[in-house]
Amino acid sequence: MEDHYLDSGGTRLHAVSTGRGPLVVFCHGFPGLWYSWRHQLRAVAEAGFRAVALDQRGYGQSDRPLAVSAYDSEQHCRDLLALLAYFGERDACFVGHDFGAAQVCNLAVRYPQYCRALVHVSCPYDFDLAGRGCAGRDAPARDYGRPFALPHKKPTDCFAAIAGKHFFHMDYFQTIGPAERELGPRVGEFLQRLYWSLSAEGKLLDWNQYPSAGTGYLDVLAPAPPLPWHWLDEADLAYMTSQYLLAGEDLAFIGGLNSYRVADRNWELGEPWADTRIEVPGLFIAGKQDAVLQLVGADALKLMRERMPRLATTVLIPEAGHFVQLERPEAFNQALLEFLL
Repeated sequence: MEDHYLDSGGTRLHAVSTGRGPLVVFCHGFPGLWYSWRHQLRAVAEAGFRAVALDQRGYGQSDRPLAVSAYDSEQHCRDLLALLAYFGERDACFVGHDFGAAQVCNLAVRYPQYCRALVHVSCPYDFDLAGRGCAGRDAPARDYGRPFALPHKKPTDCFAAIAGKHFFHMDYFQTIGPAERELGPRVGEFLQRLYWSLSAEGKLLDWNQYPSAGTGYLDVLAPAPPLPWHWLDEADLAYMTSQYLLAGEDLAFIGGLNSYRVADRNWELGEPWADTRIEVPGLFIAGKQDAVLQLVGADALKLMRERMPRLATTVLIPEAGHFVQLERPEAFNQALLEFLL
C-alpha cells in the first residue's frame, strides 16, 4: 500500500493506492475512512487495476476545513477531479458507499466524461420518494441530483418534521456543538455502537422509541457486544479511533457532521440536475438487512432502475447490513469484480 497526499483547491487530501492498471477509486461515507475499503483494495489490484481509497475531506489524514460550506456536493466532486489529475488519468470507475455513494452519483450526473463506470453502495440513486419524506414516511435522502422530499420544502424542514415525532440524527446534527461535545470524547465507543447498530444484527431504527428533546445519538444506540466480531476486531477499532482523533476531539467527526449540515445547500446545488439520469454503466450493491433500505422502501430500487438505464444489476447480499463491504467482503468483491471485468 502506498500513501499519497494531493491538493484539492487548497485542501490536502490523503489517499492509499495499490496495483497498476485502470483506475478504480473508492469513496467512503460516515463513519468511514480509506480503511473502510481494506478488503477491496488488494482484491481489485490483483485483478489488474490500480485501486485507490480516499480519506474524504474532514476525515483521517486529510485536512478538516472548519467551514460547513467546504463540504458541499460540488466540493466533493472537485476532490475526485483533483484525484484524477494527481494520478494523471482521464477517467475512473468510482465506487462509493453512503455519503460516498452520493458523491460518485453526483460526479456521474455533473461530470460524466470523467466517470468510466459507477458502483454505488447502500444508498440507491435518487430516492426522494416523490415527496413522501415529509408526508408520513421517515425517509431521509442523500444529495444526488433530485431535491430532497417536497419541491418547495428544504431538507432540514423535513428532518425537523421527523424529529417532531422521535429522535432523528439528521436533525440532531444540524446544530453545531451538541454532537461534537457528545461524540468527540467517546470516539471509540460511538464507532463500535454505530457499526453494530448498522450491521445485519443491529437495530438502528429503534431510535423511533426516543423523543428528540434531551436525547443524544449515543442514547439511541444500543451497547455493542465485545470485540472481536467476525468482521471487526480490536485492532481495526483502535486504528479507526486514532485516525478520527488526529485533529483532536472537537474535530473528530467534522467531515461527517458537516456533510449533514450542507443538506439545504446540496438541495439548491442539485436543482439543475433534478431530472437527470445517470447514463454511465452502473452497479448497485447493498446488504439485504441494511437499515437504509428499510428507510427508503422498495420503490426506491424501482426508481433507481428507471433513472439508471445502464445499471447492470442490483446485488443484495444476505446477512449484511449497511457496511456490506466489511461484513461480507467475499460476496461484495465477487459482485464488484464481475462488474469490473
